[in-house]
Amino acid sequence: MSDKKTGGLAGVIAGESAICTVGQGSGLNYRGYSIEDLAAHATFEEVAYLLQYGELPNLATLNTYKKKLIAARSLPEKLKTILENIPKTAHPMDVMRTGCSALGTLEPEDDFTTEQDRVIVRLLGIFPSILLYWHHFHNAGVRIDTHSEQDTIAGYFLEKLHNTSPREDQIRCMHVSLILYAEHEFNASTFAARICASTLSDTYSTITTGISVLRGPLHGGANEAAMKLIDSFANEEEATKGVYEMLEKKQLLMGFGHRVYGLGGDPRSPIIKSWSKKLGGDTATFRISETIEAIMKKEKPQLPTNADFFSASAYRFLNIPTDYFTPVFIMSRTTGWAAHVKEQRANNKLIRPSSEYNGPDNREYIALDKR
Repeated sequence: MSDKKTGGLAGVIAGESAICTVGQGSGLNYRGYSIEDLAAHATFEEVAYLLQYGELPNLATLNTYKKKLIAARSLPEKLKTILENIPKTAHPMDVMRTGCSALGTLEPEDDFTTEQDRVIVRLLGIFPSILLYWHHFHNAGVRIDTHSEQDTIAGYFLEKLHNTSPREDQIRCMHVSLILYAEHEFNASTFAARICASTLSDTYSTITTGISVLRGPLHGGANEAAMKLIDSFANEEEATKGVYEMLEKKQLLMGFGHRVYGLGGDPRSPIIKSWSKKLGGDTATFRISETIEAIMKKEKPQLPTNADFFSASAYRFLNIPTDYFTPVFIMSRTTGWAAHVKEQRANNKLIRPSSEYNGPDNREYIALDKR
């Protein structure tokens, strides 16, 4: 079917999956577990294991998994050299994509049937190190090491970003954010990763594909755009005036509406909003965010907030640079991409849809000297 008829293939069933439900039944679930329960009780490592292996780990299994992730933080010397030679002006998403692809040349996956889980763990562990090594080298001239007493990706990322131990509530907020962004069914980047996997390409290539598709502003970057919108107003009064002007001009406000969820809204939104409020409820940033949300609820009730809107302010309260919001998404969504890659490979058939041709018919070739 053509996009013209289906609106970007919205509603078209493109395959089967046992990993995630989006907008079906009780909402968002990872392998049968509700996002509300996972965000309230689990760590990101538990969810990463769940997505990678299909079941929640027990304590011993979780500890073993975390040790592997900690060991996977280390950066090969040749990768450090590559990161040092990527310009400071590079887009952080390009840094992540290049880091993933380069690692595939330094630590190649010879046979994904036996090595895919090793590569998945390696990428989950090393992605924070890739971003932060490049960040500190180009902003402070420092070659960071990857040693840390933090035993989670959430704590490790925040510690290495700020060179100080994060508070427990900050770590917990980071866990929740990573859990909320970990998986979301057949979105653009995930489906692209599955297509890559269906060719029997290696795991590095499938994750690089996911990153490349997420790089596009119509898929990734919505929380960055939401933060820029919030930052454009100094107070609630400016926000009220500005948002109404934008609506009058029919301008798009990022962080509202979703292709799959209906009027019930994105179930991730109230969860991350509660954490944004916990960390920064007494700030102008949060008050402006609530002002924008209230106006949109009144004027555009068909476009409720999605996960990206209050993720923006939550990340601000964690002092994460706005340009790093989407790279953080990679650290989370790699779990979902990898789960889909494994699922695709387990019952593989090359993904090769057809198109409905709408070009000219029966044209006669015209000799070059007659054109």
